[in-house]
This record gives sequence, structure tokens and C-alpha cells, in this order.
Amino acid sequence: GYIHVNGSPVKSNYKVKGGDVVTVEYKNPPRDHELVPQDIPVNIMYEDDDILIVNKDAGMVVHPGFGNWEGTLVNALAFHFKNLPNMGDDTRPGLVHRIDKNTSGILIIAKNEKSMTIMGSKFANRDLNRRYLALVWGNVIEEEGTITGNIGRSLKNRKVMDVFPDGEFGKHAVTHWKVVERFGYTTLVECKLETGRTHQIRAHFKFMGHPLFNDEEYGGDRILKGTTFTKYKQFVQNCFKLCPRQALHAKSLEFNHPTTNQEMKFDSELPEDFSLLLEKWRGYATHQK
Repeated sequence: GYIHVNGSPVKSNYKVKGGDVVTVEYKNPPRDHELVPQDIPVNIMYEDDDILIVNKDAGMVVHPGFGNWEGTLVNALAFHFKNLPNMGDDTRPGLVHRIDKNTSGILIIAKNEKSMTIMGSKFANRDLNRRYLALVWGNVIEEEGTITGNIGRSLKNRKVMDVFPDGEFGKHAVTHWKVVERFGYTTLVECKLETGRTHQIRAHFKFMGHPLFNDEEYGGDRILKGTTFTKYKQFVQNCFKLCPRQALHAKSLEFNHPTTNQEMKFDSELPEDFSLLLEKWRGYATHQK
């Protein structure tokens, strides 16, 4: 998926023709920026000699990159913790996985190379449980289900991901979900990730026809379901202001400790913006009955 011919991704058996323009997108492009430690508060839920469990606020970028070389979680970690392992990428010390800037919730950070290797293997082999809460547009018909479809960079907009159900492009991705609460025009769902692709939940639910509430990049930042009444439109606009991001929270994480093999379970409270958003929709749904 990183090699394109004439602007489109191709299979490895593609035969190059005269006049073809071949481009290669490097996963970790060259850079000339050094990691700057910054005294930024970090919400640590748990810490021992091997791992940190961080509850990330929405709006905080996880690691430095184009347009965000400072003010990230990694900048904060570099200030508070010395000699975190980087496994070949010094812009991501301690990172075993990541969540999007505007997604809140639990992240695990490795404090040494052993724990980073073991936890990285757990993520690769799906030897842990990650659960998210998401508010999606529409009244999801089923009570639970599974979304399967390869995820890769959109051919039209490289900033977002698309689902390729035929498997021709992208990487295998599986999201299990179940309904937690219904509000008529929106539904609160719990998602269990079997894989960990970029924007997986956001892309999968857009593909399913239920974009995440107020997800600007995936079309959820407009009124997709409901009435034409002015009062309802104002209600939704107030909801957008109350939670000015995609309504997605990394709620819980379960795994065996990389050193002791002890079962570890972590659960984070919903942040205030998400909690107030649900209260608002709950009140609306109750009023409509």
C-alpha cells in the first residue's frame, strides 16, 4: 500500500510500463526535528518498573509528526521519564500503540525494551482486550455484530482511511460491536478491536452507514438523522459544541503483565464532554417517548 503508480496503489505483481509515475510513501519519513522534552501534565492511572497506563485527554496528539512537533504526549513523557525505549524510532519512545488526537482514553507505555517487545507482540498477536465507547449516527438495527473489511488510505483523500471490502487494498481489519444504549437518532455502542488499524472504528462505522457523532473527517459533523424542525437542529448544534470532536473513548484495556504475567485490567471514566453529550441525548430520547 505504500507504492503507487500514477497516483493509485498497485499490487506487487504490477508490470511497470513506459511513462508510469511511481511514488513511494515512507512509513516513517526522514525529518530534521529533535524530540523536545516538555513539562506537560500526564494523567497516569498506573505505573510500575515496566509499564505506564495513561488516560489521554482528547485534543492531545500522541507523538510528534508533521505539523505537531511539540505539545504531544511523547514530548511530555520525554520530560517526566528518562531513557524510554524507542525501538528504532526516537520520535515515539515508549509507545506500544496509539489513539487519535481527538480520541480520549487509555494508552499503555513501555518503560524498557523487554516490556516494549512483549507488549508489542501482544498487540500484534491480539493477545489482549481493548474496548471503546462510541456514539454513532442512526438507530443501529442489530443488537451486536462484526464489521470486517480491509482498511487503507483513501484513494481520494490521503488524510483519511477507506474500507476495501474486496480485500484488494489495505490491511485486514475486524471490529466487534454491541449496542449499549439507544437514543433514537443516535446509538451508543461498545467496540472490541480484533485488529488495530489507523482510524479503524471511525472508518468501519462510516462504511456501515453510521459515522461517529461529530467526526469531521468521516462526515459525522452534520445532521445525518432526525427531524427537520428548527428546535432539533439547534439541539444537535448544541451537542456539537458540547463535544467538539468525534465521540470516541478508549474505555478499557485488559492484558497479562509483560514481566509478572499477572492479569491487568484498567477502566477509565468517560471524560466530561462525552458524558455530558450522552446526558443530553438521553434527555432528548426520554422527552420523545
